[in-house]
Amino acid sequence: MQVIIATLFRSLLFVGLYLGLAAFANQFIAMPGSVALFWPASGLALAVVIRFGLHWAWIVPVAMIIMHMTISPVPAAFVPYSLLSNTLGVIAGGWFVNRVRNPAHLDIRFAFRVLRGGMLMSLVSAVIGVGGMVASGLLRESSGLDALVKWSMGDLLGIVSLAPALLMISFRKPIDTLEPTAEGTSDYGAENEKLAWNMALAASFLLLAWGGSQGGQFVLGLVSLPLSIMVWSALRMEPVRTAIAVLLTELLIGMLIGLGLAGFQQPVLALDSAILLGYLCLLAILPIILALTVHERRMAALKLAMHANTDSLTGLPNRSAFEVRVNRILSDPGEPPMALAYLDLDNFSLINDTASHAAGDMMIVGVAGALASSLRGDDVLAYLGADEFAVLLRNRNPMMAREAAVGLSRAVEDYRCQWQGSAMATSASIGVVPFRTGDARFADLLSKADAACFTAKELGGNRVFLAGGLASDVLDRTASMRWALRIREALEQHRFVLHAQTIAPLHENQEPGRHFELLIRLQEPGQDTLLMPGQFMPAAERFGLGLRIDREVVMLALDWLEAHPEQAAQVATCSINLSGDAMVDESFIGFVAERLRNSSFPASCICFEVTETSAVRDLARAQRFIDEMRGLGCRFALDDFGTGFCSFNYLRELDVDYFKIDGSFVREMDSSPLAAEVVRSITKISHLLMKKTIAEHTETLAQRDALAALGVDFAQGYAIDQPRPLDIYFNEVSRQEQPST
Repeated sequence: MQVIIATLFRSLLFVGLYLGLAAFANQFIAMPGSVALFWPASGLALAVVIRFGLHWAWIVPVAMIIMHMTISPVPAAFVPYSLLSNTLGVIAGGWFVNRVRNPAHLDIRFAFRVLRGGMLMSLVSAVIGVGGMVASGLLRESSGLDALVKWSMGDLLGIVSLAPALLMISFRKPIDTLEPTAEGTSDYGAENEKLAWNMALAASFLLLAWGGSQGGQFVLGLVSLPLSIMVWSALRMEPVRTAIAVLLTELLIGMLIGLGLAGFQQPVLALDSAILLGYLCLLAILPIILALTVHERRMAALKLAMHANTDSLTGLPNRSAFEVRVNRILSDPGEPPMALAYLDLDNFSLINDTASHAAGDMMIVGVAGALASSLRGDDVLAYLGADEFAVLLRNRNPMMAREAAVGLSRAVEDYRCQWQGSAMATSASIGVVPFRTGDARFADLLSKADAACFTAKELGGNRVFLAGGLASDVLDRTASMRWALRIREALEQHRFVLHAQTIAPLHENQEPGRHFELLIRLQEPGQDTLLMPGQFMPAAERFGLGLRIDREVVMLALDWLEAHPEQAAQVATCSINLSGDAMVDESFIGFVAERLRNSSFPASCICFEVTETSAVRDLARAQRFIDEMRGLGCRFALDDFGTGFCSFNYLRELDVDYFKIDGSFVREMDSSPLAAEVVRSITKISHLLMKKTIAEHTETLAQRDALAALGVDFAQGYAIDQPRPLDIYFNEVSRQEQPST
């Protein structure tokens, strides 16, 4: 029913408009049997069939019949020609334009197609109409050529005057525009400029009418006044404004000419008519073409900017665009309280690794949609890359911001991504930083939100952490982030240095040569004091930099030993610590294999150390890693043994060469019989398995003697010597004492 009512209303509207424009055109008919100078109804008819289809051409004969019966009676013999000329003309023009699928907006290419269709329409209409006038006796055959030119150009003037404006107004998307996400990128004139333009256009019309009324032979030159205003709009405003200005200007000039007002008169000679109509056609065409050309260039530039600021996968603003928009909001001191949320998907790498990266991309797109549907219209959502999003929650106090973040977390948790018959799910850790404009900068806010997000992830994930609740956690995360930057810089500038500490044999039957562990230090620029591992290694492991440090230590050690062959010949065991990341990174084994292949230092003298806690996370993977490294000729030690699960099963399952007894047991041997018994038990079982033991943190000679008595094979600590740079370590006489018996 609604469709029927809408169609009926549209039919009455189009017929009524056509009749109104036809009545207006009658003012241009100088005498019976002459041709109208300006036929704007043709522009309406062509716009209707282009926009709604050729079947709407029926409005033309219906309106023409009503017109001939009421407004403009004509001889009965001419009525069929009148109906056919206008109807077949609009069908021909509409067919030409619609034979290619029309775009969603009026662009320059489509505009030229409409112009060509209008020319075809006006020519078909003129041939049939003028032929009918001659056949019905309304026109002498000798005047047919002049009438043909006047009819076709009058139709064309009506088309170029009305059709562009009507098409732009009727299209859902009248011109190619950017989406709201490109806020602030358009360089169209501001509202005050548009108001000034409206006033200038009205003033030009008044001056045109007033100047023409003063007389003169060149009254048509006053048309340059509104023309200059149309050029202004073509350069600075949307094309639809220029099209409306063209429509109003042509209707005004047509009315003044038709009614003979303000000094304007209808041309009498055919040549004068052709010149006038040609001039008015150019007056309509050129501003529209200029407006569309400028607009498309503007849109092309803005689309490039949009492409640079929009993520191609999700369609969301990227980090740079998000920063621009947040900074724009931060510059407004009147903004209410708000919050910045940083969102990181939990264990997202499992989707990429187990399903595929295509599945991961589909999950990201789905999560983006779920997040967008959970936000208010004034919130700003951005995709930062990988599995991270950022949201500016506007007009929310801290409690409201936390509730909004909880809603986002639930939206992610509830979302299911269908992939190859299975449903994939994920969750999110979210850090929220409440703030007010003027109190913070974007970089600081994002850093704090990232720190809060990491805290949420470290607390188990799938939760919201509000910065300010436990500020120490965020500060610790922020400090770690700063350390990570310093570590990356140190790696790039090779500012890590190696120290060596002796691992002394406690019995005479141990293999000769130097046994030592390499310990890493960080040299800060302009400072003599070296930074100890305890200051930077927690941050390195927290941010995944442990593996890069492992590679750096291996390179530094082999480079030094290869450059000092005499000292390298003294080495029996060079121990190098590895992080847990090395055991899960397949490329590390290849790196070590390639480096040892090109090294003169024997692989059998290298002993890699891994901690018990990192090894027991995945015993099978740890043993596979150890087997492959031992296959290269290297040895292995299980470091800090006893501090983790302290299960003697690991002694059997992990095929290592040394067990390094944790220093806490060594320090407590004097006061705790249990600690001494643990050391004894580890040593006995190790010997049964044909392994050797090393006691860490041996600080006194009494501890050294006690360890020797318990059968421990090696000792390491200040009772032996202190860590020293490699050059000094090899140049000084070792202070290690003779092994105990």
